[in-house]
Amino acid sequence: MREKRQHQRAQVTLDVTLELPSGESLAAKSTDLSLGGMFIESSEAPPPFGTSVVVVCTLPRLGAARLPAVVRWTKPGGFGVQFGLLGARETHGIGQLVRSAAS
Repeated sequence: MREKRQHQRAQVTLDVTLELPSGESLAAKSTDLSLGGMFIESSEAPPPFGTSVVVVCTLPRLGAARLPAVVRWTKPGGFGVQFGLLGARETHGIGQLVRSAAS
């Protein structure tokens, strides 16, 4: 069965920091990225399903970005987040990164 996704995904590795509602931060890596969200690899326990987080990363040519997201699923070694409302700058930066990695 073919997977149906709304947004093109690409294997993109980024160093990310997750800002948790408790005020704690979690350093991790993203390994899969789309305009809709990302997979985050971490040896730490993932935040619970439904947790609102802020993903802090550096986007090429744009610098630091703060991406609001919600934890949508977890598995051993990582978890998936769905992005919330992104600004035009962040949307453009992620789109460029995904397109360049996919080509």
